[in-house]
Amino acid sequence: MAETQRVTAQGRKRWGIPQRGVTDENKPSPCSSDRDAHRNLAVPFRGHITGGMRPGKKVVVVGVVDPRPDRFYIALTCGCGTSREPPPDVALELCVRFRDRQVLRRACVSGSWGDVDRAVPFFPFIRDQPFKIEIHCEQTRFRVFVDGQQLFDFHHRLTSLSDIDTLWIKGSVTVTKLA
Repeated sequence: MAETQRVTAQGRKRWGIPQRGVTDENKPSPCSSDRDAHRNLAVPFRGHITGGMRPGKKVVVVGVVDPRPDRFYIALTCGCGTSREPPPDVALELCVRFRDRQVLRRACVSGSWGDVDRAVPFFPFIRDQPFKIEIHCEQTRFRVFVDGQQLFDFHHRLTSLSDIDTLWIKGSVTVTKLA
């Protein structure tokens, strides 16, 4: 998937994700066919996190890395933004870059992006292979696991956890399951 990097006059990054409803309609219903479920999890994806985040809650993304990956993003945001602009508050943006085998993390508070965290003990993603990312919300941080192994902690920059109500996924992955 080709991505373009654009910056607005305010210096904010544009996301280029098509407008999509953020209700539970994005989740496949128990009666939906496999084809409908696949379409509902199509990347780029934007979906609602019912009740927002809170300590003890987790978001699980199961997917497969593309055969020729460049990068992919997972973001937890406060609100859905627009098709071209992220919302002004992004609690966690995780960017997996394959060329330099990095997992970058940062947050955006009131439209201002913070410093990027880079350090990880290992690079867990392999082209054309499945993965499972778990983002556990704790009182002071997100704790992120990939395939059952802890990859990093990311301390909260936003304090109102219940306002974190949208999950974004884009880039060189296929999503097979969300929980």
